[in-house]
Amino acid sequence: MTGKNVAVCLLAASLAGSMNAQEGSAAKSIPHLDHVFVIMMENHGYGQIVNNPNAPFINAYMKSANTATNYFAIAHPSLTNYLEVVGGSNFGVHTDNYPDWHNKNCTTNLASGIPATDNPASPIICPIEGTGTDAATPAIDYTNETQGPPGTINIDGKQSIPADKNITGKTIADQLAAYGMRWKSYQESQPENPDTVNISDGFYTNNTDFSKVLPAQTPALSQSDIVALYAVKHNPFLYFRSVQEGWDPLNSMKNSVGFDGPRGLFADLASGHVPEYSFVVPNQCNDQHGRGNAGAFCNYDPNDNGTQAGLNPALIYRGDVTVKRLVNAIHKSPVWHEGRTAIVVVWDENDYATVPETNQVLLIVDTNYGVRGVQSSKRYDHFALLKTIEAGLGLPCLNHACDSNEQVMSDLFARGGGRGDGDGDWDDQ
Repeated sequence: MTGKNVAVCLLAASLAGSMNAQEGSAAKSIPHLDHVFVIMMENHGYGQIVNNPNAPFINAYMKSANTATNYFAIAHPSLTNYLEVVGGSNFGVHTDNYPDWHNKNCTTNLASGIPATDNPASPIICPIEGTGTDAATPAIDYTNETQGPPGTINIDGKQSIPADKNITGKTIADQLAAYGMRWKSYQESQPENPDTVNISDGFYTNNTDFSKVLPAQTPALSQSDIVALYAVKHNPFLYFRSVQEGWDPLNSMKNSVGFDGPRGLFADLASGHVPEYSFVVPNQCNDQHGRGNAGAFCNYDPNDNGTQAGLNPALIYRGDVTVKRLVNAIHKSPVWHEGRTAIVVVWDENDYATVPETNQVLLIVDTNYGVRGVQSSKRYDHFALLKTIEAGLGLPCLNHACDSNEQVMSDLFARGGGRGDGDGDWDDQ
């Protein structure tokens, strides 16, 4: 071994040791994974997607792959769940507020112990770092989308999670970088440089000076005209100081890219050069979130009452086609035919989950090496998902993923009888 390699190994060992000081031990109950893709969908509960005729691919896919039939998002709103999926904590954030970009003088919610909420209104989010206390997750929440009875349901409406005083301001991205592994956040419609961008349609952003868009239009263009296809609230890594400042070249905003272009998702899939961990987020018209200024096919659900009857069928179908496109692209990539690769499709939350609706969402697991057709009724949640992915990548558990009640999804990621026909083509579904 060369002197350079010895130094690299010593540095990796040192970094790993510093990470382990704030983390639990790595679980070993699923096979080693070479690549993981997490595809995040939006704002629909389990019963709104399962057996929905406007989601034919998703419903066929969940039967052919593996499905968690008793899986729960944690809290609300979106950003909170995204943080929990990648970091095992809400880090004191119960709001979708934008980052307080590059502010070195603010106090984090972890340090103050004061949760960021919608009600009462809170400031934008200080870049997350350090250690401290996260926000408690009550079974019924009155600080977010509803302020009085019946309240917004977290988890199953019965379980609550107390605030934890020993939270570390890190995500799986920090872990991967410390262990010399790679990650990317693939964000559809993200502009080329996401620094200080809160919303974008892929071209215009919250930083655009519309007075310089000439000739001037009547009425004048403004920020409200932007269709927020990309939203930083769906890009949780950018809320962390380590990524905003990019001290580690393996862990910076350069890891956040779009779907298109030479460094984007589809180029990486075509070449087979993908990182160990890929966080894949369609834009807000394609992830079933919806927008109010993007036309009928992207309109918000007219009545999100927990049933399929209140949904915009065009929005559901648009998300279904998007999942099909992404899964097919991964299946046709060289990476699907090398080593062990897993795809996870999961919804962030059951939006406006009020009594009697719970925060149950759909989760699908598809591997190129393992069992198929598993319908698991075991109780899982976003923290269990993080713990499972960390286990597969050989990483220690992080924050609430280390809680004693969080199980690794060993049944959904188990070894099985081969890789099927290997053509990766789901066009017949």
